[in-house]
Amino acid sequence: MEIVNKIMLKSYVKSIGRILFRNRETTLTEKANSAVMMRNLTMAEVSCLSYHDIASQLGTDLQSGLTDIEVSRRRKNHGYNEFEISGDEPLWKKYLGQFKEPLILLLLASACVSAIMGQFDDAVSITVAIIIVVTVAFVQEYRSEKSLEALSKLVPPKCHCVRNGKLETFLARQLVPGDIVYLSIGDRVPGDLRLFEAYDLSIDESSFTGEPEPVSKMNDVSAVKQKGITHRNNIAFMGTLVRCGNGKGIVVGTGENSEFGEVFKMMQAEEAPKTPLQISMGELGKQLSFYSFCIIGVIMFLGWLQGRRLLDMFTIGVSLAVAAIPEGLPIVVTVTLAIGVMRMATRKAIVKKLPIVETLGCVDVICSDKTGTLTKNEMTVTQMITADCQLAEVTGVGYDASGEVICNREVVRDGSNPSVAKVMEVAVICNNAQIVKGVLQGQPTEGALLACAIKMNMESVRNDFIRLHEWPFNSDTKYMKVKVAPKRNLSEEVFYVKGALDQVLSLCRYFYSSGLVLPQTQKQEQLFHQHAAHMGTAGLRVLALAYGNSETALTFVGMVGIIDPPRDGIREAITTLLSTGATLKMVTGDAEETALAIASRLGLYASGAKALSGEQIDQMDVGQLEKVIDHICVFYRVSPRHKLTIVKALQNIGHVVGMTGDGVNDAVALKSADIGIAMGRTGTDVSKEAADMILVDDNFETILSAIEEGKGIFYNIRNFVRFQLSMSIAALTLITLSTVMKLPNPLNAMQILWINIIMDGPPAQSLGVEPVDHDVIRQPPRKSKDSILTRHLISNVIISAAIIVTGTLWIFWKELADEKITKRDTTMTFTCFVFFGMFNALSCRSQGKSVFKIGFFTNRMFLVAVSGSLIGQLLVIYFPPLQKVFQTEGLYFMDFVFLIFLTSSVFIVAEIRKAVETFWTRRRNATEGQHTYFGADYI
Repeated sequence: MEIVNKIMLKSYVKSIGRILFRNRETTLTEKANSAVMMRNLTMAEVSCLSYHDIASQLGTDLQSGLTDIEVSRRRKNHGYNEFEISGDEPLWKKYLGQFKEPLILLLLASACVSAIMGQFDDAVSITVAIIIVVTVAFVQEYRSEKSLEALSKLVPPKCHCVRNGKLETFLARQLVPGDIVYLSIGDRVPGDLRLFEAYDLSIDESSFTGEPEPVSKMNDVSAVKQKGITHRNNIAFMGTLVRCGNGKGIVVGTGENSEFGEVFKMMQAEEAPKTPLQISMGELGKQLSFYSFCIIGVIMFLGWLQGRRLLDMFTIGVSLAVAAIPEGLPIVVTVTLAIGVMRMATRKAIVKKLPIVETLGCVDVICSDKTGTLTKNEMTVTQMITADCQLAEVTGVGYDASGEVICNREVVRDGSNPSVAKVMEVAVICNNAQIVKGVLQGQPTEGALLACAIKMNMESVRNDFIRLHEWPFNSDTKYMKVKVAPKRNLSEEVFYVKGALDQVLSLCRYFYSSGLVLPQTQKQEQLFHQHAAHMGTAGLRVLALAYGNSETALTFVGMVGIIDPPRDGIREAITTLLSTGATLKMVTGDAEETALAIASRLGLYASGAKALSGEQIDQMDVGQLEKVIDHICVFYRVSPRHKLTIVKALQNIGHVVGMTGDGVNDAVALKSADIGIAMGRTGTDVSKEAADMILVDDNFETILSAIEEGKGIFYNIRNFVRFQLSMSIAALTLITLSTVMKLPNPLNAMQILWINIIMDGPPAQSLGVEPVDHDVIRQPPRKSKDSILTRHLISNVIISAAIIVTGTLWIFWKELADEKITKRDTTMTFTCFVFFGMFNALSCRSQGKSVFKIGFFTNRMFLVAVSGSLIGQLLVIYFPPLQKVFQTEGLYFMDFVFLIFLTSSVFIVAEIRKAVETFWTRRRNATEGQHTYFGADYI
């Protein structure tokens, strides 16, 4: 019986053990499932649930947090608190990727055809040109990428978290949903948190929402499910900064499942569009291919008419077609862009990819973030009105002592003006901020007040008081109040208050006037409201100040006007930008009043202008937005998704869009825009990664320099194309006419090779480094669909080629009078063609401006290249070893005089054409009442 009882007891214990194990397993499974379910809850839904519900769903304890075992289990489901970034392509893949350009592929095909037909010199020269182009582009882009690798991560490296009932500090990547995180001043929020404790907690979300003012956080449940993240006051978002106070929160979103992760995924999904130059070069490649096949067809047809063998004519046609392809063009484009990138680097701009520099010349719409881009993101006191109606103006921007407080045309220092000094006394004592070496520690609004006090040498006034109690600002009272005791009389208690005008005035019974305390009347209150309304229309945030011995009978001392001021020189830069024909649209997360006030200050918003909110964008379909978007100057209360919609709508109706920004909320739009421009100092790492260009000094004016550079680069490339095509067509026509007319070949193989070197070599390359004409900034943006080969350029090419061919053939015919080909005949013809090339290059330095206007010595590289080519030509003519190679002989001095006189005709005709076109352009514009800066220079 005893044995039976032991067996039954063991069986009972095992059964209880199984039940307990199953229950534990079930509990752990339920916790894991709850954590997984959190993935399906949006932040809007989380903000509407109590923190007790969130803790229950996540299976976490608010006091002891998660256990290590539970953390390991959850990490299997959620992974680490980081973003999965696809690994960089190996260098060899990046290098080979440079060969995908259409013109490069066309040149490769030309090299292959040349090699097959035994023209190995052409094949080698073309291949070398391709390798140079690809290598320069690769090296420049690689250097730009390396310059960005030093950027630190936006996600904080460490966080303070409760686990196993203990407060620990570890890497933020270790967080999982359900962890309990502690926040204090200066911390970066390590994940999306549902707050359950918040003590005077304010978080700077400017990098995420665009609003410069920190958001006061609380742990209350949101009554309504809000779409905008700016209304979720019980959520702390990953990557934002704690400005003041402290709090605790439950991790509800990590990595890509956070709001920050949503922006990251949107950015990863977007592909950067092709630049206008890439499109133009691709189109040029197709055009040259088409013309090459036409040349082959025409040569074969003419040969067939003359009864020649088709195979022989095909060989000649292919040779000429290969010669017609400007293998020097990619080199010029790449070198010109690389020089543009280096120039931009000296102007405080990092360009990540070569074609981006030229793209700015096509940008006709710039969408600019407000906070940190158009404004300084440093709240500043600009005006002060005392209770006795004295107006004080405050100069200087930022959190330092630069600037003055001026009242009645006098600089106010210390207590020189009692009324102004009293305002500052209240502002400093009712203040928690500190400024250490120009760096703010605390809220921007309080930092602005303290900076103003520093300008008056009054920042130390609060050292004369001992704070007894503080009532922090909240959305109900709308003011902050402190109770202090003067150190000279600790038994005395004084209240200092700052906040919204209506709330502060409701506590006041007196007002301060030049050292006197006078009873406050209704008329006086109306006057205060009028002053506040006037400051509000100027876009200033009005803060009222008061003090007194009784909480309900305070003395009103005055008001201050605070604003996030525009950057220095930004208005002038915008005026210049608008004068070019481009438009600027301000895109911000701020409220309508603030956005329109700043836009008015910048000259972007005037009477009759229109603004659009994020909510209104949500109510529109794409077609409706596209119809009205050209008339909108300001977009306010917008999210990252709205910014992307705005960029896409502008691109859909044919605009080339530039997007500037510095925050996480700008990253998606920066990547999808034709050119994304990030701020280097204040910009977040995410915005820098998404952008194409980074302004190192955060100066908006640098964009104007980039636009100038971009436009100049395109025109330099076009000038080179004009020169090379005119020379190529002239050479082809010369050989073709000689073949058709059954004349002897005017040039031998080595002479043709030398001419090719000139066409693709230093004289041609130097056209690509022509200094940028500063007047080009006033030229309207280039249409992205415009081809490099315009009708105007083609007509110039044909005219120049016709003059060169006519002059060269006439020299050849003149020297061939004895019907015998001699070395003198080919030397005169050869030198004539080379001299024509030098004068043609001189005329191609500008398509509309006279060389006498731009200056002969402004492009030193051109002078060196032409001088070197002429010296080389003289060596070919007079140096005996080279005479044998090129089959030449020495010419007389009068031969050179005659040739210079003849070949300068191509330059003279070009100068006359420029003068006539400029005259008619100015006359036409004068008739139409317009201004002209360039004549026909950029047609």
